Amino acid sequence: MALSSAIEPLVRFAKRLKLYWRGILPRMRWPMHIGQLEGINNRIKVMKCMAYGYRDSDFFFLKIKAAFPGNPR
Repeated sequence: MALSSAIEPLVRFAKRLKLYWRGILPRMRWPMHIGQLEGINNRIKVMKCMAYGYRDSDFFFLKIKAAFPGNPR
């Protein structure tokens, strides 16, 4: 609708925003901050260091799933 409008600043804004829709839409669907994501990655790295030498990768993935059960709604 913004691209078809006659308002020039709105058309320019819509054209610029069109380039970034693939990053904007997932952020609206799954609201997770980058700090939370970095914390999750760090925690997985620590668990990976603690599990060094174990052969059972299925158990490792179960530990990751147990550490991050999700957000109850």
